[in-house]
Amino acid sequence: MTTKSGDGLSRRLNGRHIRFIALGSAIGTGLFYGSSDTIAKAGPSVLLAYLIGGAAIFFVLRALGEMAVNDPAPGSFGEYARKHLGPLAGFLTGWTYAFEMVIVCVADVTALAVYMGFWFPDVPRWIWVVLTILVIAAANLVSVRVYGELEFWFTLVKVVAIVAMILGGAAILIFGLGANSGGVTNLWSHGGWFPNGISGFIASFALVMFAFGGTEILGLTAAESEDPRTAMPKAVNTVPVRVLLFYVATLAIIMMLNPWNTISTSGSPFVQIFAGLGLHSAATVLNIVVVTAALSAINSDIFGAGRMIYGLARRGQAPAIMARVTRNGIPWMTVLVVAAALSLAVVLNYLLPDSAFLLIASVGTFATVWVWFMILLTHYRSRRGSSAADLAFPVPFWPVGQVLTMVFMVFIFVVMAFAEDTRLALVVGVVWLVVLCGLFWFHRRATPSAPKEDAMTEAG
Repeated sequence: MTTKSGDGLSRRLNGRHIRFIALGSAIGTGLFYGSSDTIAKAGPSVLLAYLIGGAAIFFVLRALGEMAVNDPAPGSFGEYARKHLGPLAGFLTGWTYAFEMVIVCVADVTALAVYMGFWFPDVPRWIWVVLTILVIAAANLVSVRVYGELEFWFTLVKVVAIVAMILGGAAILIFGLGANSGGVTNLWSHGGWFPNGISGFIASFALVMFAFGGTEILGLTAAESEDPRTAMPKAVNTVPVRVLLFYVATLAIIMMLNPWNTISTSGSPFVQIFAGLGLHSAATVLNIVVVTAALSAINSDIFGAGRMIYGLARRGQAPAIMARVTRNGIPWMTVLVVAAALSLAVVLNYLLPDSAFLLIASVGTFATVWVWFMILLTHYRSRRGSSAADLAFPVPFWPVGQVLTMVFMVFIFVVMAFAEDTRLALVVGVVWLVVLCGLFWFHRRATPSAPKEDAMTEAG
């Protein structure tokens, strides 16, 4: 039976769905495909980069979890930013998150097209992009419970595969299976832990943080959760640990099996490693897994962008038609609009088949880190006049942890400014924010007759 949340959406996501949605959104393209680029930049020191990045994401999720438990509102952190920082902040945060999800989804479908080339090298990548968008968009139009179940099974496949890969890789290392079984010394015998110096280590952070993008979707699921007060704390507390385990353990195994400098950036390092060891059947199975991972991430990307735009529409910061829902509580127009926006992936894969992913991931990193910074800033402001005793799920190490994490996010922007392959993405991101500010003020001037309270709430 469908339970309405009072805002048109259906509360049909249980704790199992929410935990796996959050986990699935983070274990995707950034790990299975983008990790080859981070390894190329940092070498074995990328493990430390993922540990640091994962610690930062823990504080972001705890801040978001605290706010979502207290107020499981549609639009989540976009609405929280409006409430605590003002309508412009809500507008910028909401639309930048929707932009982030579309960009990340473009990266995901781009990676999926690359994976399919493992079996069908002669089929143009854009064909796989079109087919994927049509299938996943259709699934998102059925009901939120169907979305939740799909995400549960997609993520379960990924988790089982990663655990199997860790165990299989360990067996290869211990028992010397395969043509070249590698060894632990591969982590430091090819240039040391920092083979490209500190500069290479720092440069890897842009893609490392992109890999964690999507975990903030937890906040959006609260509005459609059967019991957000119970489900949210469990999801927030378990996901960061699992993500760190999967990223650090799997990449350590990969770099033990083969030297870091032999891993190509033209495909998934997971598939490359096992194919290189002569285990082609394992490589085939892993390619199935990475395809599943990409489908899972795309599923969450479309959900996240659609729900955020729905929340913006309810506040008057997006066209009113975006707030319409089906009888099953699905904001159908937002799903269709996001799917249409993904046509950008078709164009990029046609024009730039070899460099599309890195370009998209860099732009996605800016949007992702901006949203995280706004979540942290919103949370910091929300704490004024309250204490941990007043909260059901307070963040730990307050306020030192929050302040240090905000400083770290600024550090990522600085890294993007100095790195040649991400500088353009930073420029694109700044231009995006300037355009949004212009649209916000234009809309405000076009609706001067709105009551002051409504203008602050719906604004735009």
